[in-house]
Amino acid sequence: MKNLVQLSLIVAISITFLNCNNKTESNTPTQNTEAENATVERQGQAFLKDDESTPNVLDIAIGSPDHTTLVAAVQAAELENSLVNAGPLMVFAPTNEAFDALPEGTVETLLKPENKDQLAHILKHHVTPGNYSKEFLKKFKKLGQASNENIAVEVNGDDVLVGGAKILASVPAGNGIVHVVDKVILPNE
Repeated sequence: MKNLVQLSLIVAISITFLNCNNKTESNTPTQNTEAENATVERQGQAFLKDDESTPNVLDIAIGSPDHTTLVAAVQAAELENSLVNAGPLMVFAPTNEAFDALPEGTVETLLKPENKDQLAHILKHHVTPGNYSKEFLKKFKKLGQASNENIAVEVNGDDVLVGGAKILASVPAGNGIVHVVDKVILPNE
C-alpha cells in the first residue's frame, strides 16, 4: 500500500511538473519588430553567413564599392537567392557609372516596389549559365541569358562586348564568374 501511495505521489508530481512546463509565459500575443519581420520575409541561402567558403557572385558584388547600385537593384528585385545558387553563373555586373548613364530617373523608377518585375527582367538579362573567361567569350557570337533572350558577343581587338557592354574586368567566384561591364544591358523589349 505504501508503494502505491508513493507511486501515486510521483505520478501527481510529474503531471504537475509537465503542466507547468507547457504553460506560456503570458497570455498576451507576441509582437514582431520590423527587423524580425524583415528576417522572416527574406529567407534563403543568400542570407546565411559563411566566412569560410569562396565568395559567390553576390558576395563579390556586395563587396565592391563600384557596384552599390547593382546590389540595391538585386535586393529590390529580391534576386539574392538566385545569385548564390550552385551555378555556374556568369554575371555581367554594370558599375555605378553604367547605371548613372541611364536616362535621369530610370534607376529610381525601377527601384520602386511596383516595378519589381520589370527590374528583375532587366537584371536577369545580365546573367547566363556558365563560367567563361573573357578570352573564351571571344569564341561566341551570342549568349543566352536568364531572361530567355540572346545577346550578341562582339570582339574589337582585345575588347569583348556583351550586349554592347565592354568587359572591364573579371573576378572568379565560388559559383561562377563576375564580368564587370561599363553599360547596363537592356532587353530588346
